Amino acid sequence: MKTSPDPHHRHRFPAELISQAVWLYHVFSLSFRDVELLLAERGVIVSYESIRRWCLKFGSHFVGRIRRRRPRPGDKWHLDEVFIRIQGEVRYLWRAVDQNGVVLDILVQSRWDGTAAKCFFKRLLKGLSYAPRVVVTDQLKSYGVARREMLPDAEHRESRYLNNRAENSHRPTRRRERHMQRFKSMRQAQRFLSAHAFISGHFRPRRHLMTADRYRAMRAKAFKIWTQETCAQSTG
Repeated sequence: MKTSPDPHHRHRFPAELISQAVWLYHVFSLSFRDVELLLAERGVIVSYESIRRWCLKFGSHFVGRIRRRRPRPGDKWHLDEVFIRIQGEVRYLWRAVDQNGVVLDILVQSRWDGTAAKCFFKRLLKGLSYAPRVVVTDQLKSYGVARREMLPDAEHRESRYLNNRAENSHRPTRRRERHMQRFKSMRQAQRFLSAHAFISGHFRPRRHLMTADRYRAMRAKAFKIWTQETCAQSTG
């Protein structure tokens, strides 16, 4: 069987260090210079520009590998949209989570009409072999247009009070947006938020619903999967 090329090929630093840098940047509210300082304290001299390039190159790659390892999402989807400002222009961040708070996907678009909603639904359903049982949204009519065409059998619940799960999922995005002094382009926002949502979420289970022992077991499993999927594995 043909193996995929090693994305770490021709990098001066080992895969474990690159993985650590990407993890620090996306799990914590750190800048590239903050990550550079943390690595320097450990004796690793690397520029913040190198860390920025690692996050750009490896963020989406790591997310793709982690997504293949996660359990099948729940059958109740919560969808919500918020506006973000990019270069002074209003853009819309669409987000979907399941009933367990797991992020399903996000999409940055310039509109929030029926066409934009259908585009988001297509992205959510891509590669899935099942459809959700229930779709929960706010009262934006665009969702109804997309749901009737693409998920005709799903129950649609519209209420601003039922969708707190999706709304709360936007909070980490708002914090990073402020820390980064807003996004510079739609492409940058999409690339960063896609990686940030999945990497951060991978290490942040719903701790308040777990016992301490259960949480520690979940955390250990998350670290194990991260190491397996992001660090170059020896084939010898």
